[in-house]
Order: sequence, then C-alpha cells, then structure tokens
Amino acid sequence: MKKYEYFDVTADIGFKSYGETLNEAFENAGLAIFNIISDTSDIKAEREITFKIRSEDEISLLYDYLEELLFYHEVEFMLFSEFHVEIDDDLTLRATIKGEGIDWDRHERKTEIKAITFHKMDVKRETQWQLQAIVDL
Repeated sequence: MKKYEYFDVTADIGFKSYGETLNEAFENAGLAIFNIISDTSDIKAEREITFKIRSEDEISLLYDYLEELLFYHEVEFMLFSEFHVEIDDDLTLRATIKGEGIDWDRHERKTEIKAITFHKMDVKRETQWQLQAIVDL
C-alpha cells in the first residue's frame, strides 16, 4: 500500500494520504507534508514534540493537525520524519512527531509551504482511509 501521492493544482500542490486506520492516514499526511519541504529519509528523529488538538469534525481535525505541523516547523526551525497519531472517538488527536533542527547545508531544500487550505480537503473511508489536502506554496 502506498502511503501518499501528490496531484497537481495550479500554483499549489495537493496530496492524498492513505492508511488502514485513520491514525495511519494522518501519520502518512505528515510524511507527505514534510516530503514537499525536504527529503524525510535524510531527517534524523533526534528531537520529539508532542501536542494535542480537538476539532469538531474529521476535516477540521485534518486541517488543524497539518497547521500544527507547520507551526512547529516554523517556530522550532525543525524538519520532521516520524509521526505517531492517536485519534479518540471525540476527535481528540494526540501526536508525537520526531525530527531535527533544519540544516540547509545537509538537508535537501525543496519547496516552502506557506499555508494549508480547506479547498478540496477530504477525509473518507472506502477499502482504506484516504485523506486529501491542498497546500499553498
């Protein structure tokens, strides 16, 4: 099973992430975001950050989660490569993300993400969970 894939959107980039569970699909969304910014295979899981968020529905939870990832990226000057997510029935998400400080001499610089958008954001379950989001570059 593929973890995620990208699709083209004018001046932006979209992705779909997949998982057998909703937790796994959210974890793979984290990978998709940070592989837009850099190559996650080169990011060491040296430092850990945990956070908790709660939202009113699954789409809002996805938006809030991706926003939180970008927040820690920008405020802590970090890149992340490992994501552990647990979502409760009341849509409380607990995440542990691991990564390291940005070193553009060592990390591949790909594309800066300016913002997460609600445009075409989706969370659905067919044979597996599928999340879709578009980021503003």
